[in-house]
This record gives sequence, C-alpha cells and structure tokens, in this order.
Amino acid sequence: MSDLLERLRTRGWRLTAQRRVVAEVLDGDHVHLTADEVHARAIERLPEISRATVYNTLGEMVSIGEIIEVATDGRAKRYDPNAHHPHQHLVCSSCGTIRDVHPNGDPLAALPSGERFGFTVSEVEVTYRGLCPDCSRRALSGRQPA
Repeated sequence: MSDLLERLRTRGWRLTAQRRVVAEVLDGDHVHLTADEVHARAIERLPEISRATVYNTLGEMVSIGEIIEVATDGRAKRYDPNAHHPHQHLVCSSCGTIRDVHPNGDPLAALPSGERFGFTVSEVEVTYRGLCPDCSRRALSGRQPA
C-alpha cells in the first residue's frame, strides 16, 4: 500500500480537507486513476470539492514528487502514488488497465554501454504492454472491450 498521506504529513504539507481527500483517494496498491476518476471518488467523500481543486492538488503533488504522472498511448494521464517505490508499469493495450510491477534486476543493466551514446543515464522507465486477462478472454471469444 502507498504511504502517500503519511509522506505528505511528514513533509509538513498543509493538509486541507480537500487535499486530504485527494490523497486518501489515491492511496493504495496499483492505483492509477485519471484526474476525473479522482474527482468522482473525492466528491463521494467531500461533495463540495471542485474539479479545479482536484486538478490543482494533483499538479502540486506531482511537482513536489509525491505522485507520478503516468501517460500511456495518448490516453488520459493517470496518477500513481507509489513515487518512492521503484517500479515499472504493465499496461493493457486494449482497456488501459495499469499494474505496478517489480522486475528482478537493474533495468539499466539491460542497456549495453555501447548503446548509451555517451549519456550518463539517471533513470529508466520501462513499460510492458499486452492484454489483461479480461481483454485476452474477450479477444479469444471475439468480443470487444467494454
């Protein structure tokens, strides 16, 4: 489980009711919500929270490094609270479902020094793509995703 709320408290970030609700909505494993999904879940807890407040809060959390903005294949950006836990992403090419994965080994080791072209590599992003179990079943049966 993500420790987002605790990280924000430790950082001394002012936790207004709106910020707290956004952080609570994002907390958990394999959480990759769009801003609109965050807003929809937030208004269930705090009906007066505005879409602008959600977008601004997400932007602030990204800028301070407490959440990661994940963009895949032209789909809406998603927000990942596991910013402090190194991981990669597994993305369904059909429905867009995203899962956090933790492959063995150092992903940088897969890049031979001759392929670095003199770059000093500071970070690696790997995205695995395929079909989730539901989309695989639909593909086998010839049905379209919901």
